[in-house]
Amino acid sequence: MTVLSVTASGCMVVHGEREILPGATKSEATRALDDFTTAYNEANGANDPSLDADRVTGALGDIDGAKLKAGSKNQPGGNPNYVPLKLTDTEFTIPEKAGWPRWFVTESKANKGRGEDRWLMVFTRGDVNEVWRVSYLTIASAEEIPEFKKDADGFAQPVTADTADLAVAPGKLPQTYATYLKDGGSTFAAGAHTTKWRSERAKSEARPGLAQQYIDEPLASGDYAPVGLRTADGGALVFFTTRHFQKQTAAPGVPINVTNADVKALMTGDPKQSLTLESISNQAVLDPPKSATDQKVAFLSRIQGLTGAKGE
Repeated sequence: MTVLSVTASGCMVVHGEREILPGATKSEATRALDDFTTAYNEANGANDPSLDADRVTGALGDIDGAKLKAGSKNQPGGNPNYVPLKLTDTEFTIPEKAGWPRWFVTESKANKGRGEDRWLMVFTRGDVNEVWRVSYLTIASAEEIPEFKKDADGFAQPVTADTADLAVAPGKLPQTYATYLKDGGSTFAAGAHTTKWRSERAKSEARPGLAQQYIDEPLASGDYAPVGLRTADGGALVFFTTRHFQKQTAAPGVPINVTNADVKALMTGDPKQSLTLESISNQAVLDPPKSATDQKVAFLSRIQGLTGAKGE
């Protein structure tokens, strides 16, 4: 598996001044969560991406949309086994900032997955006329989620793209992670989404008769922009997005067997010689302050979803 508005350019002008305002009111945030959950359940029950297209965006929008597109082909009548998502015990973390986009974070207990897990979602909108959409989803155990820094009124503090007192500036995390996956290094702490993933890739590259190539790209603009919240220890919890390609090229006479139903549903072309899988991944990491002894960025969670497949 598997929050900083990097768009510091769009400061809203109020009476000739920049005004720092909460991302949303508590009632707005509650209504946005309810609207999302209703649309999400309708879309997943019917395998129809159009039913929640206006409630998701960014990384989650790509992952959710591709999943439902595949589901509509594999189960065109809907998913009779779908269990509606229920979110309870929700905590709202709302940062204050100037200008648009505005955003906030929800943390809830869900009726899916492990009992100790919490679902964190980033809601965003570009202006007052837009509806709130979820751009990032993170699932992590309650004990792993950090405490956020808040002011006397209970509002959180966002971190900007170029925040200089963190181990890695949030705006640089997408490219830094893409580079790490290719070349390695010591920026990220060891774990399932760093050292282990690189090791698994290295093993698959050596598979007889089937060459594997990987390309990793940062996504850092619009609703894919990293967003982050200052944590109580001086660091930040940052969400960011990357795109990944895995190309399998067969040696002469070696077939490429596609057995995964979702890959088949999303595939264009015929994999006679090669198959390229495209996926989107949204990461949530703990970016330590430069004052910390350990400067390695640690993964809280990563959610990756297949978004396309091409046969050649």
